[in-house]
Amino acid sequence: MHYFDESGHFAFLESRYDVYVQAALICPDSFVDPVHPVSKGVVLMKRVVLAILVMIAFVAVPSATAGAATSTTYYLSLGDSLAASFQPNGDLAHGYAEQLHGALAEDDPKLELKKLGCGGESTVSMRFGSQVPTVVLSCGAPRDYKELFPKGTQLAEAVSFLEAHKEKVALVTIDLGANDVYRLDSDGSVVSCLFEAAGCDAEGARLARNLAAILAELRAAAGPEVPIVGMTYYSVYAPICVSAPWLAFICSRGDALNALIADTYAAAGVPVADVAGAFENDVLPNAAVNVCAWTWFCTIGDVHPNTAGYHVIARAFLGALS
Repeated sequence: MHYFDESGHFAFLESRYDVYVQAALICPDSFVDPVHPVSKGVVLMKRVVLAILVMIAFVAVPSATAGAATSTTYYLSLGDSLAASFQPNGDLAHGYAEQLHGALAEDDPKLELKKLGCGGESTVSMRFGSQVPTVVLSCGAPRDYKELFPKGTQLAEAVSFLEAHKEKVALVTIDLGANDVYRLDSDGSVVSCLFEAAGCDAEGARLARNLAAILAELRAAAGPEVPIVGMTYYSVYAPICVSAPWLAFICSRGDALNALIADTYAAAGVPVADVAGAFENDVLPNAAVNVCAWTWFCTIGDVHPNTAGYHVIARAFLGALS
């Protein structure tokens, strides 16, 4: 193509390319340009040029297709501190999102991870932003949300990302609901309805209502084909329920909330990573052992998973995707 000058010959030849190719393929021995009849020597030269052009055409089409097939896609991770990969030792790079992404990238090297999760996020704050902490937890003060989410909330940020990357998002995961049962008391200490006489019925109803609304907005933005996968939670207080059986009601309330979360996902048509099953929540002695092995709870009293625990959660997501 570079052998032609800028006087118009290049455009002329390209505009007649289809005619030349079709004529040469249909009747190669007798093909002569009807506009400019020439000698047999020139005809032979044209046959050579046409053959080269045909080969270029057949080579170029697969190359373009291959380029489209290897374009970048995205895995969008949403939720609370688990989606943010939090560990109390400062490790924020070995959460379930990173480990799940690593497993999926083996088959899709162009898959990129986009994390929006933040510690303390509840279903209320994911929809509406910073909350009064004596009512329910959130990621922080209003100024924190402005820094974390220029669109105002994690949900708005997620919707904006999905709409800006139509047909480029391969997966959305979400873990949300655990922080809905926590708040701060007047002294600034964390308290939970899991331990209180009134229980968590009001908090559970609020959780289900907000989670359903969040899932509806995500589905509308993502479209019907993008997989959205939620998760249940491990029974982090299982060691307490086993060592102090009179406190077993704490784990029973956690199980009820897990069932509510799973039902809300199911009603939205969202598959669920069975983290509760992976930690064996239904067998408290086993759950206690697993919590001690896969979280920081039994060592320093922190409820977050360690790297091994995040691996268990990543495998649960893989199971939901298969």
